Amino acid sequence: MPPMAKNAAVTDVVHLDSDSDSDNGVVGGRESGSTIAGAATMAPRETLECRSFWKAGGYFVIPNVVTPTAPGMLEHARVHPRFLHSNATSHKWAFGAIAELLDNAVDEIQNGATFVKIDKINIVKDNSPALVFQDDGGGMDPAGLRKCMSLGYSSKKSNTTIGQYGNGFKTSTMRLGADAIVFSRSTRGGTSTQSVGILSYTFLRKTGQDDVTVPMIDIDISKERPQPIIYGSPEDWAANLEILLKWSPFSTEDELLQQFEDVGTHGTKVIIYNLWLNDEGIYELSFDDDEEDIRLRDESVNDGKRLHHKILELRSHISYHLRYSLRAYASMLYLKKFKNFKIIIRGIPVEQFNIADGFRFPEIIKYKPHTATTEQASTEIKIGFVKEAPKLAICGFNVYHKNRLIRPFWKVTMGGDSTGHGVVGVLEANFIEPAHDKQDFERSSLFQRLEARLKKIVYSYWYSHCHLLGYHKYQMPADKSKKIAIPDQPPTISTVNPSPLPSDKISQGGPIIREINLSNATSSRTVAFASPHLRNSTGLRSNFQPVQLNPQPTAADTGNNLDGKSAGEIRQENLQLFMRCEEYIKKENETEQTVKSLEKELEEFKSKCAHLALLVDAKKKEMQQA
Repeated sequence: MPPMAKNAAVTDVVHLDSDSDSDNGVVGGRESGSTIAGAATMAPRETLECRSFWKAGGYFVIPNVVTPTAPGMLEHARVHPRFLHSNATSHKWAFGAIAELLDNAVDEIQNGATFVKIDKINIVKDNSPALVFQDDGGGMDPAGLRKCMSLGYSSKKSNTTIGQYGNGFKTSTMRLGADAIVFSRSTRGGTSTQSVGILSYTFLRKTGQDDVTVPMIDIDISKERPQPIIYGSPEDWAANLEILLKWSPFSTEDELLQQFEDVGTHGTKVIIYNLWLNDEGIYELSFDDDEEDIRLRDESVNDGKRLHHKILELRSHISYHLRYSLRAYASMLYLKKFKNFKIIIRGIPVEQFNIADGFRFPEIIKYKPHTATTEQASTEIKIGFVKEAPKLAICGFNVYHKNRLIRPFWKVTMGGDSTGHGVVGVLEANFIEPAHDKQDFERSSLFQRLEARLKKIVYSYWYSHCHLLGYHKYQMPADKSKKIAIPDQPPTISTVNPSPLPSDKISQGGPIIREINLSNATSSRTVAFASPHLRNSTGLRSNFQPVQLNPQPTAADTGNNLDGKSAGEIRQENLQLFMRCEEYIKKENETEQTVKSLEKELEEFKSKCAHLALLVDAKKKEMQQA
């Protein structure tokens, strides 16, 4: 083991470049001669001035003097350390960041992982809590750890792995705490190695760095006696070790390397420390409320108010509980139950839970998304009443992507009445892409069509099953979507000529007024109302063009069409009309966006053609002169 350079100011650190794909694992190159200002003189385990995550980014002062590039090295675009914080703000929810780290462990199942442990430890240096993630997967060799620490690099491109952007480790660790240290052990090509790297916002902030640097050390443990893997010089390796000991929770080299004792022959351990505090100065994550769980603080619980028993019952349901209990959230996080893999929180395995297993009156509906370019496989939508219905008004869809929960209890229907209460669905939507934080989906046309179809499914199921829970029974036509796959075709606009509106209504962009005559031989009343889609945030649509959804019946037919229909049937017809109107509006917006995109492309092509024409003319003149 090389001697440690006690007062080294010249160090060998890894500079993180964006989207690097270096086969030898040296991301962005190693710079001998890079000065880490004050690294050897700062007091151990210093913390940031501001420990609140949402305020900490403003406390990073950009230095006036930029660290010069080392001799012989090319100047490169720098990633300022403050980017680590701003990048982590993509996680609005701390459990979303924890889910990212769980995904990394689940992806290691293909490399033999059988568990992932999440626990809390106390840092001896200052008796503060830290969060530990540990798995027994394949681990990372020196090259793999550098790729993990890089910004934007990802080697996960299969149809089974969840990660794909190469950003989850950085955003998740920095969202939970200011600092993270990684221990990984693996065997590649007959060589066994163990590596340690530290991604420390505190280190970068306190030493005034203007570029993201990650101190790392690597050790070859294949031989009888461990040997340092040295890329530059022994002094560089020792200087990296000194920075690790200065800014990590471990004061000596022995303490640092003892962290590999429970890792085994392969696996990864991540320790996140200097955990963020909330605005009240207490830790955002709570480890004391439940010794078997890790919780987020529910501010509404301790407001001193006496809650209604219905609210208390609602808060006891998993749809509410998963917002604050990591154990509850992890139990629903993956759709398919693992066979040889366990999520262990604070020493106790998580029991996986699928709410569809307890549905009352369950049904399966096949849905086939439609795209113009690719053929999408149909997916199954399981729908039913939750076992607590109608006591609890729980509703919504749990939407998964590649086995991972993205949107829990997504309510697609309008509120205001009891329609849809108790109706819950579960589906795996691999045909739409999740957002970067994996807590929502990208707002593509496929997503919008899915949302519209899910609304129809809820209404159809409710009106055909609500009487089983004691609600009023409605006579509804049979829904063929329960028996056959539903192709997601764009709606077809009726070609029937619309009846003209008064000129003053057209000029004002007024709404279509629909008249519903309810007759019972003795009295009749007319109900007129405007479709909800005809309004926007500022008022009525000024550019609305009336579209007749169905041919207007003659005066003689009006009474026959409505005669004998119940209020429920008329109400359902209007709901269907509303949904069709929404589809027309969405289709119109999509068409407008397509036209704008095509016009932009056309202008670009015209510009290119004009440029090419000039080049051709110039070439002709050269040939004529020759």
